[in-house]
Amino acid sequence: MNYIVLDLEWNQSCRQEEYNPKVPFEIIEIGAVKLNEDMVMIDEFSALVKPSIYKTMHYMTGKLVHLKMQELKNEQPFEEVMAKFEDWCSGEPVMFCTWGPADLLELQRNMNYYDLPPFADGPIAFYDVQKLYAIAHGNRKERLGLETAVDRMGIKKDIPFHRAFSDAYYTAEILIRLKDPKLLDYISYDTYNIPIDKEHEVHRIFQDYDKHITRGFTTKEAMLADREVRNTGCYLCGRRSSREVKLFNPTGRFFLAVSRCDKHGFIKTKIRIRKADNGLYYAIKTQKQITASEANAIKKRFNKAKEAES
Repeated sequence: MNYIVLDLEWNQSCRQEEYNPKVPFEIIEIGAVKLNEDMVMIDEFSALVKPSIYKTMHYMTGKLVHLKMQELKNEQPFEEVMAKFEDWCSGEPVMFCTWGPADLLELQRNMNYYDLPPFADGPIAFYDVQKLYAIAHGNRKERLGLETAVDRMGIKKDIPFHRAFSDAYYTAEILIRLKDPKLLDYISYDTYNIPIDKEHEVHRIFQDYDKHITRGFTTKEAMLADREVRNTGCYLCGRRSSREVKLFNPTGRFFLAVSRCDKHGFIKTKIRIRKADNGLYYAIKTQKQITASEANAIKKRFNKAKEAES
C-alpha cells in the first residue's frame, strides 16, 4: 500500500451573485507526496489548475497562496489535472492522508461538478494527520495549524507554507515522525458519499470507542426512528444495558445518552446528524466507555435541558 499525502488550494466567490453552491471552493492547485508502506517518500505531484467557475481571485486566497489569476490562465483545466493525478496515484492500493478533513470533501465536490467518476460509492477511509498528531500528543480535541505542529516537532522549514505541495510535504514529514503504529488504527472517514444501503454502513471499533456511519434517510425523524441508530446498548459485548440517561438533544447539533452495562460499566452514546449533498440525512454515531463522574455530568445536562423545556 502507498500513502498519498494530499493538499489542495482553492479559490472562492468574491461576489454573492457568482457564488455556486455546488462548488463553494474551486480547486486551483493540487499537491501530493507519495509514501511507500515503510513511510518513505518515493514520489511527488504538483499542478496548478485553470479556473472555470470563479474568474477573480478572492483577496484572502491571493494573500495566502501568493498567486494571481493571470498565473493560472494557461494551466490545464481540472479534468485534465485530475486525470494526471489519478494516474500518478495508480499502481498500488492507496490510503489518502490530509491535514484536517476538508480536502477530500472539496476534491470530491469538484469531481462531481465535472461529472468525474467518484473514488468510491461510499465513505472513503483516510488518515487525518492533524487528528493523529493530537492523539499522539495527548490532547485529542486540539487541532493545531500545520505550521505550529511543524515547529513543535522541530521540522526544518525549508519551503514556504500555504502552497499545495509544500503543505503536503510538511504533512508527510509529520506523519513519518508519528512512530507509534497504534496511531494508524485511528482511521477517519470522508462522508461526501454516504453508505448506499444498510449492508454498506460503516461499523468500526477503535481502541477506545466505536463508530457507526449510517445509510441515508429522507428525514431526520426516519433516521432517529431506526432501531439500530437509537440503540444505546453496550458496543463491546452487545448485552442489553440499563438506560441511565435517555437520548436527548443538549445543543441542537447532536444527541446524547448514557447506558450501564453490568460488565463494561457506563457507555456514552453520541449521535451527530448530518445532511449529505444528495439531500439525505445520515448519522455518525459514536460510543465509548466513560467514568461514573462523566455519566453524572451528562445526567446533569439532561436534567438542565428538561428544566429549560418546562
